[in-house]
Amino acid sequence: MGRAGGLPARSLRARITLLATGIAAGVSLVLLWLTWRLVGDSVAAVPQMPPGTTVRVDGLDVDAGVLAEHLRDQARTRVLLAGTAAFCFVVAATAILAWAATSRVLRPLRDITGTARRLSIESMGERIGEVSTRDELAELAETFDAMLDRLQVAFDAQRRFVANASHELRTPLAVIRTELDVTLADEQADEAELRRMAGVVRDATERAEQLVSSLLLLARTDGAGLVVREPVDLADVVASAWRAVRAEAGRRGLRTDLQVASARTVGDPALLERVAGNLLENAVRHNVDGGWLEVLVRQDPQWTLLGVRSSGGLVDPETVGQLFEPFRRSGVARTARHGAGLGLSIVRAAVQAHGGVVTAEPVVGGGLSVAVRLPALT
Repeated sequence: MGRAGGLPARSLRARITLLATGIAAGVSLVLLWLTWRLVGDSVAAVPQMPPGTTVRVDGLDVDAGVLAEHLRDQARTRVLLAGTAAFCFVVAATAILAWAATSRVLRPLRDITGTARRLSIESMGERIGEVSTRDELAELAETFDAMLDRLQVAFDAQRRFVANASHELRTPLAVIRTELDVTLADEQADEAELRRMAGVVRDATERAEQLVSSLLLLARTDGAGLVVREPVDLADVVASAWRAVRAEAGRRGLRTDLQVASARTVGDPALLERVAGNLLENAVRHNVDGGWLEVLVRQDPQWTLLGVRSSGGLVDPETVGQLFEPFRRSGVARTARHGAGLGLSIVRAAVQAHGGVVTAEPVVGGGLSVAVRLPALT
């Protein structure tokens, strides 16, 4: 724990200090050597007196050659002593300054390390914030905070998703258990009662199965790339999806207007059919009896367009974006009698996997309009 806790930052500080000190020592040694050679060469370049010449120094006659050699050695010695003292001072000063400077420079890094060490799923709200310097470490701190913001959003979404999924799954399971307990407690239950219980259990099981299938499809498409990529005509996709809901639309007396033209894109045919199917199912099931439904498929130079508009209950414009979140519903006509609230979530995940965009807006007087834009096949 001690090594993981404090050693890395101090080790980096020590390495930077040693590196700076080593560079300063090497440069100082080179300069000292060059000075020593320069002084020696300068003294040696002084014109020499003829051999046997004597010079009187302090009343003593001294051979000129011996005196010149003595002066040369003395000059080199003084340079060596002064250079050594300067070398030691420069190395010591460099080490002290490097140690102090790196402490200030690495402070944001210690803040980042401390924040990362304190983080957990329960304390994702902590951030590094502004740092005193405006350099690469400040950029790293900003990047780290931005990463934490994205992680917190992902963790919050995951919590909501798990909580909502648990709640949705609990409902059919509670229905099944209640029906079984009531029927088993009734010793006089006849065949009709057993059949009624079996029908309720079957409906609840189908609801749970649909929910699990939707969850698996959402997990497969959300944030994942496409496994299958092939040319797809949205006209064929919409035609197949419409056949699945046409009978229900007829029973509810919906007026339909289908303007479907050939519009080609590239992607997974099964996912695109699920996109069209979810939009049409929502438009039919969350509609009002005797309402209307419009479907538009066309292509422009850049985009393949799929639009589904339908009547229905009033939708708050401020909550339209929330309809694409898992288990989100809006309006009285879009409550939980049918489906699990995952239809538009799957639509958004599948469209994004195809590199497209999906938008929604309320219809004046009640209802919803959803538009899907996919890259056109050129």
